[in-house]
Amino acid sequence: MKEFVISEAKVETAVLVGIITQTQDERKTKEYLDELAFLAETAGAVVVKRFTQRLPTANSVTYVGKGKLEEIQEYILQEEDNEREVGMVIFDDELSAKQMRNIEAVLKVKILDRTSLILDIFAMRAQTAHAKTQVELAQYKYMLPRLQRLWTHLERQGGGSGAGGGKGSVGLRGPGETQLEMDRRIILNRMSLLKERLAEIDKQKATQRKSRGRMIRVALVGYTNVGKSTIMNLLSKSEVFAENKLFATLDTTVRKVIIDNLPFLLSDTVGFIRKLPTDLVESFKSTLDEVREADLLLHVVDISHPGFEDQIEVVNKTLADIGCGDKHMMLVFNKIDAYQHVEKDEDDLTPRTKENMTLDELMNTWMAKMHDNCIFISAREKIHFEELRKEVYERVKGLHVQKYPYNDFLYQIYEEENE
Repeated sequence: MKEFVISEAKVETAVLVGIITQTQDERKTKEYLDELAFLAETAGAVVVKRFTQRLPTANSVTYVGKGKLEEIQEYILQEEDNEREVGMVIFDDELSAKQMRNIEAVLKVKILDRTSLILDIFAMRAQTAHAKTQVELAQYKYMLPRLQRLWTHLERQGGGSGAGGGKGSVGLRGPGETQLEMDRRIILNRMSLLKERLAEIDKQKATQRKSRGRMIRVALVGYTNVGKSTIMNLLSKSEVFAENKLFATLDTTVRKVIIDNLPFLLSDTVGFIRKLPTDLVESFKSTLDEVREADLLLHVVDISHPGFEDQIEVVNKTLADIGCGDKHMMLVFNKIDAYQHVEKDEDDLTPRTKENMTLDELMNTWMAKMHDNCIFISAREKIHFEELRKEVYERVKGLHVQKYPYNDFLYQIYEEENE
């Protein structure tokens, strides 16, 4: 999908735009733009400037106000005069077709929103046929309402890749049919084909899950880039791809893990993120089936991130949206080695905030009330990792007793014979 992919060969510069509203204060907007910058970096772009504006809600015509848009335009022109081209402007929310059209008419550079940027990263990260199919479907869903802006050369894409496969829609325009109508038909036919492919893959994966035998299933869930794949590698002693970039994992990886003679299945899933496109969640529903069918969720949290509590909320909401809000769950606070706090001056009389707390003080806040339902580790430094293994073992064993009581009796005999 060339509309979305940022070339890795040429590093493009990007400008970010966000708004401060009644529901999103300045601190949150800064945090969201920090994340947007990380997304841009993951996609291969370099952020050179940020613009924010305080508004009640996003402008329905140009997202930001007319004056702010002119300010962004002036900056882009100044950079051109200094022979520093701005390749794109990225907005922190999803833009409508009308907003994109109007903004592009003024700024005359590539316009991306948060959704298209995430889709771009997913397209770059997709390795398997399954992931590529899911991403392509999400891209078409995003493209459909924006066809007036994105219709160019769709017939070439459709004809070459089998769009309309056997349905007779590609290559001939009907009487009086506009280019826009034809492209819309091509996309709908392509989406239909992709859905059929995903349905077949879903059947295969469902069969695979059924054939895994009577074992407890544990799934690692959490915000993107919190260390799930690193934990997966340590628990399963395997080499799952792990990188300090957003969405390093797209395809769900499942490994058989044995702790003290007790086998179980451990899966590493795609990370969640704020404002994750609905179409992407829908397209990746088969990947998320590993989460739905899990007996235990290990919710991994990056405690060193300043907004980790907001990230917990995002993950919990996403889990609730896919019907997993009531599953057995344990919070795994990772990256304790990277946790930092700001010491308050003695004459600073303002109330202490989370940023001023030491890790021990933070652990004695609401987390202390969770008792054994949370654990603090560093996967990278292997701090408290044995404690995590023991806790996972106890929980898996308890769930196994409930789910497969006869099987548990056999395990007891096996353990006694091997003592």
